[in-house]
Amino acid sequence: MRSLIYTTVFLVSLLIPGTLWARPQTAGIGIILGQPTGLSLKFWLDKTSAIDVAAAWSFLPSGALYAHADYLYHFYNLFPIKEGALPLYVGVGGSVTIMANPTIGIRIPVGIDYLFQNLPLDAFLEVGLGVSVFPATQVLGTGGIGIRYNF
Repeated sequence: MRSLIYTTVFLVSLLIPGTLWARPQTAGIGIILGQPTGLSLKFWLDKTSAIDVAAAWSFLPSGALYAHADYLYHFYNLFPIKEGALPLYVGVGGSVTIMANPTIGIRIPVGIDYLFQNLPLDAFLEVGLGVSVFPATQVLGTGGIGIRYNF
């Protein structure tokens, strides 16, 4: 079990380049509510690309710790609005669920993110579809709403 946790932490750390930590104005921290419910982090690489990480408690019948890390690409101007921005995004990443029988999966998140114009906040709605690759193959699904403070 410990080796699975160490492997997961190592794999997630590979998705977050060290240069991101030197640019704190391009990061956001907040909450996600749904399946899973927990902490949400987003690190912007540029205007259209970001790394999204979540660590959460999953409300499966037996309960579980859940984490995912995704690369996201944002499509602007699909939904033009007067203030702020409302990009649609799609991505690819991985997930880990730590419970009696841990799982590792691949996920494809799709969502919409409202970036406030005069506030350092963003609000998002996301659905993640995926497949478990360890220990067995099964369809996975997540979804939630959230808000982050950007600094």
